[in-house]
Amino acid sequence: MSALDFYARVAVCGEVLGVGLGAAPDAWEAALGATFLDVPGGGLLRRDYGLVEINFSLDQPGRQGQMSCFGFGVKIQRLLYDQSPSTVPSTLSREYGEFAPSVSFKELQTAILALGHTIELDKHNTSSDMDCHRVSGSAARIHVVTDPDPYGSGDPDPDGHQKGDVWSVDVW
Repeated sequence: MSALDFYARVAVCGEVLGVGLGAAPDAWEAALGATFLDVPGGGLLRRDYGLVEINFSLDQPGRQGQMSCFGFGVKIQRLLYDQSPSTVPSTLSREYGEFAPSVSFKELQTAILALGHTIELDKHNTSSDMDCHRVSGSAARIHVVTDPDPYGSGDPDPDGHQKGDVWSVDVW
């Protein structure tokens, strides 16, 4: 298994190590470990594991009075800025190996197609510097860099982004 397999599985299955939408914070902790940053506020909780960021709220359907996940993202762009071992939860590293600082959309698309799913451009969520793609049969959205230097600060992009790199895989 590789990091590419992980990204494809998230995009197709909408889960991380068997945990996904509707899961409680303790289920995510059991899957990803106890090293995270919690940011509470306004009845919401954002749990940051570095590569994976999870959003929880109270009173989701069927879970009244309990926090449950209403969305999460695999923030691949963070690997460009932070290569420290804590950026990728150790449970993911053990399962999928080393995570490169970027992944091309073409590679991820090939992996998703091999799993029997299709991908289409989501024109309603596309911007001048980022395309958004939907995965068939999934709640996942894949955000892809189209303009690596939208603010014109340098060529190539000083942060290392390349056209066609996956920015994130988000599940909502």
